[in-house]
Amino acid sequence: MDIPFRQRAHEVTRLEAFSDIVFGFALTLIVVALEVPDTFEELMHDLRGVGGFAICFAILIWIWHAHHTFFRRYGLKDDFTLVINSVLLFLVLVYVYPLKFMFAGMTGALGRHIQSASQARTLFTIYGLGFAGVFLLFVVLYVHAWWKRDELELNAVELHDTFTGMWMYGSYVLVGLFSTAIAWIASGWFIGLAGFSYFLLGPVSAIVGFMRGSRRGKVAAAMAATATA
Repeated sequence: MDIPFRQRAHEVTRLEAFSDIVFGFALTLIVVALEVPDTFEELMHDLRGVGGFAICFAILIWIWHAHHTFFRRYGLKDDFTLVINSVLLFLVLVYVYPLKFMFAGMTGALGRHIQSASQARTLFTIYGLGFAGVFLLFVVLYVHAWWKRDELELNAVELHDTFTGMWMYGSYVLVGLFSTAIAWIASGWFIGLAGFSYFLLGPVSAIVGFMRGSRRGKVAAAMAATATA
């Protein structure tokens, strides 16, 4: 039996509206070009950045969806949530620049954008710490929601899903830190392995999802049995 997570936010709050504006601004910072090209050559050059833009767009939408899900579920707007959310939005705006630089370079829009192994190490460190920082703040938000479980009247399934959020985003933090560690441990162009480490996100998400999903079914069944008893 599937028991959905109850949404406690039914209207868009000022906090969410402001956050959406910031995410929208972040998306404008990754656009291929701000002006319409004047020549065919400029058009072709700008189109080289479409691949990098698509990847950056997908990552920002992923982060926005995680943000949207949290605030729809819990509807928190206390001072602590305001502070953590503000730090999160600040980090997203800062994270946009290395994000765009990395994927624009990987898709060939910038030509040879990294000139040495030292520059690659620095870039992967900035990107990895930014990635880990964003999802660490999501962990903090979910921990905060757990502390307010009585006030929010979270049922057994919702408590389980709250812990799942901590597990999932905590695993993303570890992937970001793992990538950063590779950047500093590896030498030469093997530093590039730090970028490939993000492919671990898929298997990690699947493992956490399977483990927590199986457990969720048992929790939901026990909750339904208790309700009908």
